[in-house]
Amino acid sequence: MSTKQALSALTRREALLLAAGATMVAAGGVVLTSGTANADQKMVDEAVMKLVGKKPAEGKITLDLPQIAENGNTVPVGFTVESPMTADNYVKAVHLFADGNPAPAVASMYFTPMSGKASASTRMRLAGTQNVVAVAEMSDGSAFRFQQEVKVTIGGCGG
Repeated sequence: MSTKQALSALTRREALLLAAGATMVAAGGVVLTSGTANADQKMVDEAVMKLVGKKPAEGKITLDLPQIAENGNTVPVGFTVESPMTADNYVKAVHLFADGNPAPAVASMYFTPMSGKASASTRMRLAGTQNVVAVAEMSDGSAFRFQQEVKVTIGGCGG
């Protein structure tokens, strides 16, 4: 019996079950293959260039980040940017990136001179051991960058 003859011999119920099974296999393949690609340093550099339009200088940012995170699902991160926070010299924004997550952009926090201090803290999810990058945009158009590696022992986006 040829494949064509076998397919024409199927009942409507068998054909629907076969189609449903094929759909489940295709959907399972999409789920299993999606989300496995992680960002890299190049993607972070491209995202930074897109945001600030130039390569940031090093300095002015202090990261409060653990060197080793036992659980990648909730890694505490804090930062402080040196700035007088006056009307003509202040931090406009601080962007956080992670170069090993599926998407490199993690958070953006915006400041004004009325903020008084360019400092904040939050928690982030890390897919594994990777670099966390903070980029500060200043009101005069300059930008600063700081990077620190965090070793994740378990958990995170990647398991």
